[in-house]
Amino acid sequence: MTQPLSDWNATAFFEDLLTRNRLALREGFVFRRVSGLDGFEEALSSAQTATAFCCVSDIADGYTELNNSPRTRRVKTIFLAMRHAAEDMEARNACMETMRELFRQMMSVLILEKTKLEQSCIYLDPRISFNEVDRYFFSGCACAYFQIAVDKYTDLRYNADEWY
Repeated sequence: MTQPLSDWNATAFFEDLLTRNRLALREGFVFRRVSGLDGFEEALSSAQTATAFCCVSDIADGYTELNNSPRTRRVKTIFLAMRHAAEDMEARNACMETMRELFRQMMSVLILEKTKLEQSCIYLDPRISFNEVDRYFFSGCACAYFQIAVDKYTDLRYNADEWY
């Protein structure tokens, strides 16, 4: 029997990473749970004192693949943001470099997590893109995001007891 996909909690995983990462702590990153891009924008707008954010969306896109090895895929989005002086491209670039490095450090832990998850038939897509958001998305804030695709075997055998 495989673990339900919900047994790997991406939100808790990244929240834990943020509390243990020296770079994130030094730069003052705060963790937020958000609902999609709108929730991310709201978190940026409503925070009064925070200057750096890691936000994990509590919604996930996904699909079920109907083949010889049926599986369900869920895609979680993780947003990063750092405030800087508006129109200061040098400061924006420095923020982007910090977020790129934080992403690299997070991936160094995620690769270990990937191996553990595979023992429970939960698979992380090995290709994780880091996407930088256009500078006009949110004035005075450098933003980026990445997505984690998680696959697990799905038992699609017909069960008459589930139907009338």
